[in-house]
Amino acid sequence: MKAFSRSLGPVCAVIGAQWGDEGKGKVIDLLSEQFDVIARACGGANAGHTIVVNGKKHVFRLLPSGCLHEKKEVVLGGGMVIHLQTLLEEIASLETAGVSILDRLFLYPNAHIVFEYHKEIDAVLEERRMGQKGEEIGTTRKGIGPAYMEKAARSGLRLECLRWSVQALKKELEERQRAVVQMYGVRIDLDRECLAFTNAKKLLESRVVANGPELLHRFLAEGKTILIEGAQATLLDLDQGTYPFVTSSSTTAAGALQGLGLPPRALTSCIGVAKAYCTRVGSGTFATEDESDSGNRLRERGGEYGSVTGRPRRCGWLYLPDLRYSAMINGFDCWNITKLDVLDTEETIPVGTGTTDDGKVRFENLPGWKTSTRGMTTFEKLPKEAQHFIEFIEKQTGISARLIGTGQGREEMIVK
Repeated sequence: MKAFSRSLGPVCAVIGAQWGDEGKGKVIDLLSEQFDVIARACGGANAGHTIVVNGKKHVFRLLPSGCLHEKKEVVLGGGMVIHLQTLLEEIASLETAGVSILDRLFLYPNAHIVFEYHKEIDAVLEERRMGQKGEEIGTTRKGIGPAYMEKAARSGLRLECLRWSVQALKKELEERQRAVVQMYGVRIDLDRECLAFTNAKKLLESRVVANGPELLHRFLAEGKTILIEGAQATLLDLDQGTYPFVTSSSTTAAGALQGLGLPPRALTSCIGVAKAYCTRVGSGTFATEDESDSGNRLRERGGEYGSVTGRPRRCGWLYLPDLRYSAMINGFDCWNITKLDVLDTEETIPVGTGTTDDGKVRFENLPGWKTSTRGMTTFEKLPKEAQHFIEFIEKQTGISARLIGTGQGREEMIVK
């Protein structure tokens, strides 16, 4: 992994190539040992990364999964929307696990705050969509969309507000009360919001930096390396994804740079993460979805339930046009193909290669290997059929799969 990490250069981004839940957290955790700074740029507590270390599961919603490595500086960028109570809970959970994070945590002042009333608005909006169109977006109802709505309306409250007094916050929320009630029928619980703000202010005010981009540029000038953790994935991007069934932020490599205030030329490498099959949460197109027993088998073998909501994920097969599209948008240097071992029991593995003129998906059925790949760390030791599966993806996308996940554990990874 050291040699691989050195080849990535000083600034590397890890970006999901499908609809999220590809297993980005694991490769970020592995790479973090070789980088100095771990930065998350966009999104909020609707994104969950799960890491298994020594049999213990760690779930992250706001903090980068790389923060498990001591002495690594951790940055939450300006493109994020941050639910303060969730961040406090994650910090406390890490402390309980013996990982101290606070003294190496840096918060951009222009990251927006997600309040409890944003969650309530989120639920109202989903119910309205269901009533008007009969179909929800399928949000996590964590208040992400409404927080980004306020950001776009230039009325959002940002982490720089942690320098306010609680009285100033209460006055601001009181002024918003009438509009929120009129538009959404939601009443802001001022006491609850002010209590959460007070608790966060005590712990986090000192971690809000004066200028986020200046901080990262100073790190680079000092010769430090930066690993950028993407949230969600390319097909959920607000601009380039499967609109309107997308998230509310920019989930591409370009969006990550924007959220952190880094110029495009700063990025020296970009890793695309894709499952050996595919999943999706919420509504929207899914060309290779399999609602038969095969899809259920993928769900159970892959543990395909949301780390944030617990919702069962829609499951299906790899669709190569999506991978090619994501590679085009992000400029991937290599693939991290995850969860190869989930396919171990399959007799035949369908891979979507495109669509016919009448809109039907074309599949190429590859032979399965019907033996365990769990925990393998050498490509040459994989069954020939599994090697062929990976090589097929490489040939069809023109991008090398240099990282292949063979299990949940930190050590269960092939590095080519």
